[in-house]
Amino acid sequence: MVERLDATFKALADPTRRAMLANLALGERSIGQLAQPFAISFEGASKHVRMLERAGLVTRRVEGRVHRLALAPAPLAEAEAWLRQWEHFWNNRLDLLEALIKAEHATGDEA
Repeated sequence: MVERLDATFKALADPTRRAMLANLALGERSIGQLAQPFAISFEGASKHVRMLERAGLVTRRVEGRVHRLALAPAPLAEAEAWLRQWEHFWNNRLDLLEALIKAEHATGDEA
C-alpha cells in the first residue's frame, strides 16, 4: 500500500497529469485527446499516461490502433483516506489557535 500511495502522490505532483485525470473524470479518452489541451507531443503525453498507469490511476483498453484510457479511482480513494487521518490533527491545532486568539482578544478588551 505504501508503494502505491507513493506512486499516486508522485503522479499527482504534476499539473499536466492532474489535468489529464480531471479530463478522464468526464469519461474515456484517447492519448491524443488527453494531449490536445497541452503544448506537448503525443510521446510526451504517453509518458504522462505511463506514470498514471504505474500509479494505477488509469486503465487502458486497446481498440485497433487507438488506446482508450479511463480513470481508475481506487488509488485516489486511498490517498484521500491517508490525508483524512491528518484532518483530526489539523482541526485540533486550528481549535487551539482559535482559543488562543479569543483569549488574547478577551484580555485585550479588559485592559
